[in-house]
Amino acid sequence: MPRSTMPTPRLRDLPNLGPTSEEMLTRAGIATPAQLQALGAIAAFVRVRKSQGKASMNLLWALEGALCGQAWQTVARDHRTSLLLALEDYEQRHQEVP
Repeated sequence: MPRSTMPTPRLRDLPNLGPTSEEMLTRAGIATPAQLQALGAIAAFVRVRKSQGKASMNLLWALEGALCGQAWQTVARDHRTSLLLALEDYEQRHQEVP
């Protein structure tokens, strides 16, 4: 069977994500849209923040929007509180124990 000529989807091809977001995700070990989907926006955001020490909340809104097909501005306006609570919960559940 011939190989598919369809290009492999890139992170930057998702809504809200561009070359800078793609680079940040790749440096955090997230290289494909499938990996991002499997992790979810919260875990991906935490991974980026841990690997690079910087990530604005706009990245979280963009990641969630990329996964659910909404503009990051809509996510920031309509889902901010639920995402912040989910982030807090995720971080509490994944705290490193000394």
